[in-house]
Amino acid sequence: MENIHFSQLVFAQAKKYGERVALYHREELTDAWSKISWNLLANQVTAISKAFVEIGVVEKQRVAQFSQNKAENLIVDFALFANRAIMIPLYATSSVSQVEFIVNDAEIEVMFVGDQQQYNVAYEVLKASKFLKKIIAFDKKVIFADQHHGMYYSDFLSLGEKSVKDSEVEGRQSRVSEDDLACILYTSGTTGNPKGVMIPHSCFNEAMRIHTIRLTSITDKDTTIAFLPLSHVFERTWCYFCLFKGVTIYINLRPTEIQQTIRDVHPTLMCAVPRFWEKVYAGVKDNLSKYSPIMLGIVAWAVATGKKHNVDILRRGKKPDFLLKFGYSIADKLIFSKVKETLGIENANMLPVAGAKLSDKIALFFRSIGVPLVYGYGLTESTATVCCYEYVNYEIGTVGNIMPDVQVKIGDENEIMLKGNTIFAGYYNNPAANAASFTEDGWFKTGDAGFIKEDKLVLTERIKDLFKTSNGKYIAPQEIETRL
Repeated sequence: MENIHFSQLVFAQAKKYGERVALYHREELTDAWSKISWNLLANQVTAISKAFVEIGVVEKQRVAQFSQNKAENLIVDFALFANRAIMIPLYATSSVSQVEFIVNDAEIEVMFVGDQQQYNVAYEVLKASKFLKKIIAFDKKVIFADQHHGMYYSDFLSLGEKSVKDSEVEGRQSRVSEDDLACILYTSGTTGNPKGVMIPHSCFNEAMRIHTIRLTSITDKDTTIAFLPLSHVFERTWCYFCLFKGVTIYINLRPTEIQQTIRDVHPTLMCAVPRFWEKVYAGVKDNLSKYSPIMLGIVAWAVATGKKHNVDILRRGKKPDFLLKFGYSIADKLIFSKVKETLGIENANMLPVAGAKLSDKIALFFRSIGVPLVYGYGLTESTATVCCYEYVNYEIGTVGNIMPDVQVKIGDENEIMLKGNTIFAGYYNNPAANAASFTEDGWFKTGDAGFIKEDKLVLTERIKDLFKTSNGKYIAPQEIETRL
């Protein structure tokens, strides 16, 4: 599929896929999965687009979403894109002060919220805000403290379905540009106030292009689970890529339910952070500790065979000989397949993992048993992926091969520096941060230290986290944190 502006993406896919399911979602773990077809998704994006016009949202206006993962998040996103408006996601657990800062910084007038907890926080902000005027609740169980400023999403959708503002939306769509801002993602930040990362449509379009080049095994036959917060660039860009490729998305509402969701869905794809796989690894090891000595010996043989088959041979693009293939098939049948079936990942095609340091031991273990973890590195400012494992010739100990057409160089203090069409347009309303983050010739300074090994990137530490001991030595805490 050729790159297409996100204001038109859903409609183009609806023409291609029609009644095929685009999204699955549910409100409770015990509920059946509800389906949203591509046609229904397009119809709802159209209705919400017109509803925005009805309530006075104009081009380039900033609209916030403050919610846990829901199908409505993606519908609102693409309705905003159709209006040339700007989406701003907030983490579902944000405090009043955090929400207040973003509302004031971005001058947000309209905010979508998920449940009662988020509404209560948003309403506290609204009472003191000179900007926030309307709160739209996804959950119909939300009790409004003020009916004048509150509205249910279902009523907002109905407003759009009855609207005749088609020509206004079409006019806005005719004026879309690659340079339009798609969203402002506020980084959590370790110190001070968060910074608003401005991502134009050109960055997302480039991300779609280079991921299509790199991730050649992903097709519209795949299924994924939206598990990480959609407020984070990793999951958001991944879901956009999945919609771009026609992948079916299951929306996981509550992070605590993910293990059951995986067993229900048996996805072929899913993003996760290293901590998730650390927990899975610990659980597998705990179960293995209950085995008899003879069975532990078989497990050790199986893992060693898996390492030789998957890491020593296939990773290098070579073919295993007959005896190794036969031994691996036995190891897979006796051990690996049972582990994967228990976890619900027996159908896995690719399981991207990023966001923190992944232990080499854990990466090696899962790769050895045939779990296709794809470790990578990226930032909000780079529209997610800077590098990730290739299908072959990846190297454990690195964060993967540099993505096509992303420029990486090493600057002073071994700082990783970036250039390319996925690099953000700057921090919103923050000239001081922009001046500090870019060189005069346009390289973005990541604040991460590392080095390039052939076409792969190795991370060493976060420069700003370094601290000096009494004898003047600098120490990076990441390795200590990882071991703890």
